Amino acid sequence: MAVLLHRLGRSAYHHRKLVLGIWLFVLAALITCVSVFSGKLDDRFSVPGTESQRALDSLSKTLPEASGASAQIVFTAPEGRRVTEAPYTAAIARTVAEAERAPQVSEVAGPQDSGAVSADRTTAIVQVHYTVQNAEVRTSSVDAIEDAARAAETDGLRTSVGGSVYSSKGVHIGPSEIIGVAVALLVLVVTFGSLLASGMALVPALIGVAVGLTGLLALTPAVGISSTAVTLALMLGLAVGIDYVLFILSRHRQQLARGTDPKESVALAVGTAGSAVVFAGVTVIIALAALSVIGIPFLTTMGLGAAGAVLVAVLAAITLVPAVAGFAGARLAPKPGSRAARRAADTEGSADAEGTADADGTDADAKGAAGAEGPTGHTTMGTRWTKWVIAKPLLTVLAVAGILVTLTLPALDLRLALPDNGSAPHASTERKAYDTISERFGPGFNGPLLVLVETDNSTAATSSQAGAQVAEKLGTLKNVKAVLPPQPTSDPIQSVITVLPASGPDSVRTDRLVRDIREAAPDLRDTTGASVAVTGTTAVNIDVSNRLSDSLLPFVAIVVGLSLLLLMIVFRSLVIPVKAAVGFLLSVGASLGLVVAVFQWGWLADVLGVPHSGPVVSFLPIILIGVLFGLAMDYEVFLVSGMREEWAHTGRARQSVVDGARHSVRVVTAAALIMFTVFAGFFPLDDSLIKPIAFALAVGVAIDAFAVRMTLVPAVLALAGRGAWWLPAWLDRILPDLDVEGSSLQKAAPAERREPEPVS
Repeated sequence: MAVLLHRLGRSAYHHRKLVLGIWLFVLAALITCVSVFSGKLDDRFSVPGTESQRALDSLSKTLPEASGASAQIVFTAPEGRRVTEAPYTAAIARTVAEAERAPQVSEVAGPQDSGAVSADRTTAIVQVHYTVQNAEVRTSSVDAIEDAARAAETDGLRTSVGGSVYSSKGVHIGPSEIIGVAVALLVLVVTFGSLLASGMALVPALIGVAVGLTGLLALTPAVGISSTAVTLALMLGLAVGIDYVLFILSRHRQQLARGTDPKESVALAVGTAGSAVVFAGVTVIIALAALSVIGIPFLTTMGLGAAGAVLVAVLAAITLVPAVAGFAGARLAPKPGSRAARRAADTEGSADAEGTADADGTDADAKGAAGAEGPTGHTTMGTRWTKWVIAKPLLTVLAVAGILVTLTLPALDLRLALPDNGSAPHASTERKAYDTISERFGPGFNGPLLVLVETDNSTAATSSQAGAQVAEKLGTLKNVKAVLPPQPTSDPIQSVITVLPASGPDSVRTDRLVRDIREAAPDLRDTTGASVAVTGTTAVNIDVSNRLSDSLLPFVAIVVGLSLLLLMIVFRSLVIPVKAAVGFLLSVGASLGLVVAVFQWGWLADVLGVPHSGPVVSFLPIILIGVLFGLAMDYEVFLVSGMREEWAHTGRARQSVVDGARHSVRVVTAAALIMFTVFAGFFPLDDSLIKPIAFALAVGVAIDAFAVRMTLVPAVLALAGRGAWWLPAWLDRILPDLDVEGSSLQKAAPAERREPEPVS
């Protein structure tokens, strides 16, 4: 792989105008497709094959308003007054008339028809139904409903509008994301010490993000893609895109400082650092694409969309970086005497010192000093940190593991659910409506269950009688607050019963009620002759969460098994894969623990601007595992490959840990900071799906990079000593050689790279 990437880098450098032109042409073509053919984003949650989804699909044909989008207009009378008083009933009637004229509205039920008036007569609800799904409701229709509600405020009523029409948030890019990119640029400037290099690092990354994002949006007319999928693709594409460019460009500038020809330097950087980038990118892509096997369409598109963004980021890194570097030529080289030039000299000089020491028989301590400081006597931050970490390796391992296990403990209380309007910002109209309904009508009114009743007899009378009997039985179940009369559909053998739980839609008690109804279905069939199926938004969301919960452990097992195999192939070791897998699990556990503490328990929720505490977004753990797996392998390869190279060169296990981390720590630190700031830039969004995901990824990257890879890894390798690099001979012969580190290129290095010329 390294040899092929070396050739690709050389070719892209030579044909830089053509490569850049192809990327810009593809971007322009995709932008044109999006502007001409772009469809609407689809934020529906569906679970094919489940009882709730089958019943909902049936109702979409026989009772469209029950399965379509809906809105709720909530009216609250002034203090000491009632909504049943004449002035207010007239205002509500006018609102109903206005809502009926709104686009796409199929039916409007006033409080006199539905009986949706609170017990104290201070609050009433108007139900607005659509025959179309949420993704198909136009903004103009929602605006018309809000205008109709606002008109009633002139009569003294307080109004708010909620319902499922607010479930789609769209894709928003605001100041926080721009600040995240600006901070990433600042990190690049500090890392490279050059505005030119920093700017050129952003160009390929941003072009890659633009291509990946427009490519995903261009598919919306043919594929149902959610706004969350687009935002996640943007988040990941931006983060890994900048990181991958950073790894390759850092290697390129280091080689330029040693006097390597720019064309050969780019080719070598793509062959070595680019190999690790491809390896890391492929692991992320595999983990994200594996989400499709769970069988939930919105999760499939989310995983494949994010995987596509990562794929484009990898392609941009190994083709656009050498092309853009070709335009800069030798100007990307660090200035003589600069810190970057001294670091490159230290790396090259220390390697020469080690080789000389080995030939002359110098003692290990002297070689260790030369390797740690280099010919200029400069001790890098990576050297100082690694020495401190491995000074007492057992204490370091116990301390880091103890802290991460402690952070993991809240994850034992992890509860999963899909967010609703109760997770919206407090100032939003949908949150006000949700809170008012919960307070005046009970939390279950925000999450009603629909029970589809079907009989074998084709007469409406029989169906109505069976529906009434089922409704009576349902009223006896625990946690049922009210059961509404059966509603007929266009199919004479069907009727629909609305069950109002006593608990909210994300409550464990509501989940238990759904299970109770399904467990009672055989008895209801025997006594009434009718089959029943629980459906509705609440039931579908519960089924989604349950399927994701059931898939979590198998998914973790697949990811951990894959990491063990890949790292065993890369590093020819047994200790390193096991250590990496354990470290990965600690990172995931600690991240989930912090998510539970903040979003479920509400710790620091007010400080961090979290509007609602409750169950964690049901697909967050799987997304976190998939993304963090690839990033963990990325950092693992970049850190440990340098240590393995030193071990192969000197045979000194402990010192190779210090020497190998000397400069890789700096690059990995910069990469982790960039990743953290990009993810954190999405945290301020008022999106109940994106906010916890951004938080989990940001803290996950920070924990994995700084606590696990740069602290736990060196300590474990120091403890293991020579055993860290042991692999049974028979297993070594069986495993393929991926050459992720580009060792074949290093062995075939031309003379000008072994004897560097001074930088001109």
